[in-house]
Amino acid sequence: MDRPGADALMRVLIIKLKHIGDSLLLTPTIDAIKAMDPSSEIWVLVREGCQEILAGCVSIDRLLTSAPPKKGDRTLADRLAGLRLATTLLTHRFDYVFELSDGDRGRWLATFARTRNRCTNGGVRPISRGWSRVFNGIAECNWLGMHAVEKDFRTVGEFLPLGEAPPAMRFDPSRTKPWETEADLSDFAFLHTATRWERKEWPADNWIKLAERLLQRVSRLVLSCGPEEREIANTRRLAEQLGDRAIFTEGKLEWSQIAWLLQRARLFVGVDTAAMHLAAACNCPTVAIFGPSVPWVWRPWRVPSEVAAPEDHLTYLGVYDQFNQVAALKTADGPVSRVWEACQRFLDGGRQTRAAGPGSDSDQTDEDHRLNIRV
Repeated sequence: MDRPGADALMRVLIIKLKHIGDSLLLTPTIDAIKAMDPSSEIWVLVREGCQEILAGCVSIDRLLTSAPPKKGDRTLADRLAGLRLATTLLTHRFDYVFELSDGDRGRWLATFARTRNRCTNGGVRPISRGWSRVFNGIAECNWLGMHAVEKDFRTVGEFLPLGEAPPAMRFDPSRTKPWETEADLSDFAFLHTATRWERKEWPADNWIKLAERLLQRVSRLVLSCGPEEREIANTRRLAEQLGDRAIFTEGKLEWSQIAWLLQRARLFVGVDTAAMHLAAACNCPTVAIFGPSVPWVWRPWRVPSEVAAPEDHLTYLGVYDQFNQVAALKTADGPVSRVWEACQRFLDGGRQTRAAGPGSDSDQTDEDHRLNIRV
């Protein structure tokens, strides 16, 4: 593969057209590229709607978006936006293009980019013969059993000298925005109680029981959810039951405002969502409740954390069909007692508390995190 000269600016394009949390999990790889070559210019292309959560990644030089998949016909505005994106990719030259979505949409966009080094992953799911003619760099790393952060890092690391291990995620404190109405908030736990994925939800009765116990240890609770009406309605009911010491975000906060809260919270408790990954980027001690998703792939990355998951999860560790195998598991199988015990360990100062500052690295190793999956 062609490499830029010693004095030349290296321009890299990374494409990852997945969900909001997946976009944030890309940031350790982006930071590793910038650490390898501080003068490099890093472009990132994500789905429309995912860009805001990347605001805390100071290593990104230019952020592009692509319209998300739609079931119906695309509008004229969608088509014009797609044309502008293709034109932008065609009119700039990149030293490397990394397609990390593992899907045809991202691969098609990669073909528009002017580069001699077009790279993707084929280690577990081999790409077709047609795409193998487009991508002259096909990473061979076997990512089964790896965290999603590791998969991206190892893929790029087969072509760039990134080092031995990906760094922690970090949402830069200078990029956060205060929640002005609660600017003096302190001694609180942050609960993200709802998700647009109904199968991932933890029962409302469990949240009430846990919240009542937490209010014996902290002064206030912040209850958070996404912007969908169902999430807002469900979380509002919880807030009303808990009374004045529960503060509800109404699903209106920006990611940068949520980051501001998480960098001050004593604890995060939530299901497997983008908010859970943002807690890790803010170095907030995390208790994560998993159901029909794979904890060793999406667990909190390099932050003091514990995972509560159904026992059957461990049966599928490293299995090729792991994502389909866990689909029938239920978040509801995580009992309140297990989650509460994990919360107490953090509130008591055990299992490591927050590191030196917001976004700083944790001393925990990746193996520690694997062992923190409690069933």
